[in-house]
Amino acid sequence: MSELKLNSPLQYVKGVGPKKAEFLQTLGFQTVNDILFFFPRSYLDRTSVTDIAKLSPDTYVTIIGKVKSHGLLYGRKKRYEVILEDATGAITLTWFHGIRYWEKLFKKNQIFACSGLVGSYFGMQMVHPDMERLEDESDTMIHSGRIIPVYPQTAELSKAGLNSKMMRRITTYIFENLTENIKDFLPKKVIHSTKLLSLNNSLKTIHYPENREEVEQSRRRLSFNELLDFQFMVFMRKKRKNRITKKHSYTPNKKLFSDFKKNLPFELTSGQEKALHEIIADLQNESPMSRMLQGDVGCGKTVVAVLAALFAAHSKLQTAFMAPTEILAEQHYRNWNSVLNEFGITSRLLTSSQKTADKKKTIELCQKGEIDILFGTHALIYDSVVFKKLGFVIIDEQHRFGVEQRSRLYAKGDNPDLLVMTATPIPRTLTLTLYGDLDISTIDSLPSGRQPIQTVWRAGDVRDKVYKYVLDDVQKGGQSYIVYPLIEKSEMVQLENVEDAYKRLTASTFKDISVGMVHGKIKPKVRDEIIQNFFDGSIDVLMATTVIEVGLDNPNATIMVIEHAERFGLAQLHQLRGRIGRGSKKSTLVAIAHPPLTEIATKRLEYFTSTTDGFKISEADLELRGPGELFGLRQSGELRFQNVRLGDDKDLLETSRKLLEYLFQNENKLDSDYKKLHSYLVKNVNKELIELGGA
Repeated sequence: MSELKLNSPLQYVKGVGPKKAEFLQTLGFQTVNDILFFFPRSYLDRTSVTDIAKLSPDTYVTIIGKVKSHGLLYGRKKRYEVILEDATGAITLTWFHGIRYWEKLFKKNQIFACSGLVGSYFGMQMVHPDMERLEDESDTMIHSGRIIPVYPQTAELSKAGLNSKMMRRITTYIFENLTENIKDFLPKKVIHSTKLLSLNNSLKTIHYPENREEVEQSRRRLSFNELLDFQFMVFMRKKRKNRITKKHSYTPNKKLFSDFKKNLPFELTSGQEKALHEIIADLQNESPMSRMLQGDVGCGKTVVAVLAALFAAHSKLQTAFMAPTEILAEQHYRNWNSVLNEFGITSRLLTSSQKTADKKKTIELCQKGEIDILFGTHALIYDSVVFKKLGFVIIDEQHRFGVEQRSRLYAKGDNPDLLVMTATPIPRTLTLTLYGDLDISTIDSLPSGRQPIQTVWRAGDVRDKVYKYVLDDVQKGGQSYIVYPLIEKSEMVQLENVEDAYKRLTASTFKDISVGMVHGKIKPKVRDEIIQNFFDGSIDVLMATTVIEVGLDNPNATIMVIEHAERFGLAQLHQLRGRIGRGSKKSTLVAIAHPPLTEIATKRLEYFTSTTDGFKISEADLELRGPGELFGLRQSGELRFQNVRLGDDKDLLETSRKLLEYLFQNENKLDSDYKKLHSYLVKNVNKELIELGGA
């Protein structure tokens, strides 16, 4: 069969056949159309191949060379290494996974093109690069001036013989024999006004671009598609929630709030009061509340959430208050338990590391309705945890939870009110786009008495001076954090790690002071004891990984040192900074960076030291990260984007949102072109709505 249509089964594509087609069906590829939406993950650009001698760390490059040697190596981690050389030099290629596959792949003097990020570990190195076997140095698949696609690869695809080279043969055959164009769901006037490619052209050029400009043009059109799909789902979710009438209600009590506030050791800021007013008003609506409370680190979101939970408890409703870490959940419980008790409100803590008897008792009390506010971690979503009347769900640092986790907690009530909190301020455009189904409350001011945190970044050679600064502060009664990127030594990257640093420093520079160490592999009971000792002042310096990024509130800790700060994202650096400056004392953060520094890393550090405003930080992070991960959203399951670059596509965010607003506002009077778009979007996102409906 030489003529193909979009709905043609894949078995009729040359190079596939019944057996491969059956396998592809298990991966969701049934027709020609499905393969066209299997996008390349990168490209090999023969016009921009870099000589190995000219490589520098932290750059993404394409190189071509011959296999000089290869073999399996043992150490802390087993790895497979290949020495690839060209006329100018050699580089080490390293794999830690799929070793059996790589053992069979390489032979001496074979020619490979590979693309990846250059690292430095006893010489230049690439870890898990994209590989392309060339038949000889004039391989037509990678001739001068040609950009070729590299497709996502898995062990299953490789086993079936569906590597990048085979996928190129398949897609080439499809484009040569496809007898129909891919129909576009966008109205022509929209394509014209947005200056985007047609869907047909974008799909052809995303697979086989003539140059880098075509790659970007295609990506932008496909990005627009994804943004439309995602935002349509958000619009539909909000529309559906607004139609629900909740069965529970709240009883106003101004005196309760007034008395509770008088008991606080501080006054609420105007921002906190405004946010609380918005939340309380929303709780009294007929539809369930879906609201995000955002604000900078240390702005006082928790007290606002606790006041709202107090309002629910007074109305005979239970509150589930879920935090991402045991440290944070325990801190919330410890800070508020006794205060709530004074007002007759019962609170308990539930975490996975508690003793079985304690967990069982808490679960029993919760089911009987004898707990008003249950603080906890993901342990709250266990099937055994049942609420008698769950009316209010609070999720702290919500982006650290997946959609399924949030949905399971929400489902423990009958359309409860939902408040999600984040200490990572999100730019307004993204807030509207990614959280359009949520109402937003923003606390834009810090408690009075807080002093700005002096922030500087320095090269690694000043480390001894920084440690002396820490020692001097300890002599004056101060406390410090020192943060590291790794728990233990890694063969993949040469970075400082907390375990080796702890052994070294406690035997030398810090031998006369009290030092503690915490990281993710320390048992919760031991970790909690160390952290409590730090709070109590019996530990002077706490050495840690980013496990302390949220949840530690020690007003006496006024110094933070971050090792290898060039390796942290801007938003994460700002989150870490939020662990100091919690009191009225002057605080200082020293970010230590180690060369070689990329241009992006330098910009990030310079911006980090220039402002402590979380909202400005979030805007800069969006600009600097480009297509990278942002705010943990992709890990959480919120984003399923393949082509969207949040930093680059803000114009597409706005345009797609305006288009959807037009569709929803004119739903009953759309012309045929817009009706076709609306029908396409409804069909395309229905599955997503079912999967994410409770989130």
